[in-house]
Amino acid sequence: MKNIQLFLLFVTFAITISCNKQETKQITNANEYQAYLQLDQNKALQTANEELTFWENKLAKTPNQYPYNLKMASANSQIFQLTGDINQLKEAEKNLVIANEKTNYNSAGSLRSLAKNYISQHRFKEALEVLTKAEFNGEKLQETHYILVDVHLELGNLDKVEKYLSKIKNLKDFDYLIRVSKYNDHIGNLDKAIEYLESALEVVKSTNNQSLLQWNYTNLADYYGHAGRIKDSYNGYLKALAINPNNSYAKKGIAWIVYSYERNPTEALRILETVTKENESPDYHLLKAEIAAFMGNMVEKETQTKMYLSKVANEKYGAMYAKYSVLLFADETINSLKALEIAKTEVEARPTAQSYDLLAWSYYKNGNIKEAIQISKNHVIGKTFEPQALLHTAYILKANGDQIEAQKLKTELLGAIYELGPNSEQEIKNI
Repeated sequence: MKNIQLFLLFVTFAITISCNKQETKQITNANEYQAYLQLDQNKALQTANEELTFWENKLAKTPNQYPYNLKMASANSQIFQLTGDINQLKEAEKNLVIANEKTNYNSAGSLRSLAKNYISQHRFKEALEVLTKAEFNGEKLQETHYILVDVHLELGNLDKVEKYLSKIKNLKDFDYLIRVSKYNDHIGNLDKAIEYLESALEVVKSTNNQSLLQWNYTNLADYYGHAGRIKDSYNGYLKALAINPNNSYAKKGIAWIVYSYERNPTEALRILETVTKENESPDYHLLKAEIAAFMGNMVEKETQTKMYLSKVANEKYGAMYAKYSVLLFADETINSLKALEIAKTEVEARPTAQSYDLLAWSYYKNGNIKEAIQISKNHVIGKTFEPQALLHTAYILKANGDQIEAQKLKTELLGAIYELGPNSEQEIKNI
């Protein structure tokens, strides 16, 4: 019954977006975001670098002061968030490991910090192992339970997610609200996800925590976009940029609206060009490649794809971009077996419906329809409501001869083109 209700929710959402699609109009205004694209300095980055240097100097004078390693790790993590520099994330890990070794892994706070670092690296099982020690330690247990919700959600352990959510339930607590919001988004209850995140916004406004405030605005903007509330989404990204003009994620969000909703790829690329100058995260190049393909510029698409591959070749990224690489390689005959190999590894490390979708898609792309449909039926259908997974499922169903079910998904997917991107429109019509 639960899956049927969620299915109907998705249908309603799809139909709503489909109806609104014909009303596409100009949402963004370059005059409103242009100032954020012409920045001479990054104050947040400057502050983080100064903080790192300060604690490095302190540690050099007194090498046994492991709390300095924790301070350095915090600065490392901040720099990574601002620049996408993977070296900073790995340096944060080194500092956190040192701090935990010095305390014989008996400090719950240090364990939680290390777990957060592992989560950023998509090392979820290692994060869970560390958090299990923190939970046994018992110090500030509620804070440990917060992060256990995050990890179990990433691992697809929804029963554990519900268990820990019940332990931390507090409708006036920011940390609870953002997690119950994410959980509702995961199970396809977007309206509830938005409601909880809006409540979280009101809570964090009263604290004046600028870092959490910009995080809340960007995440709420994402949800609004999924719900077809494009103007609200745009305004959310602008509010985040008003707090931190160097918020690359918010700029990417605006670029997506310009590209996918307004169908202005040239302007979207202009925005992204400023983003890739301040943030070196590999996925920005794949978005550039996608937009170039939409424009018919296959040379630029190839250039940006090569830039992505060059960056993720760095072993420090580990499995952080496994999903992107599977989707990229699956579409290339010469690399389709490589996609399958990565997908299998991803399922082993993170057995979620989304990971199984990647595996099913890889089998489909390698011509193994029987295995693809089996995986989809057992692990994907009714377990995830992400448009991309539904698109893959529709193709797999069609190839298996389930034309009626594939056409049902096609009808829904026509309403999710904004989320999937303009290039998906013809793909969906081909189902």
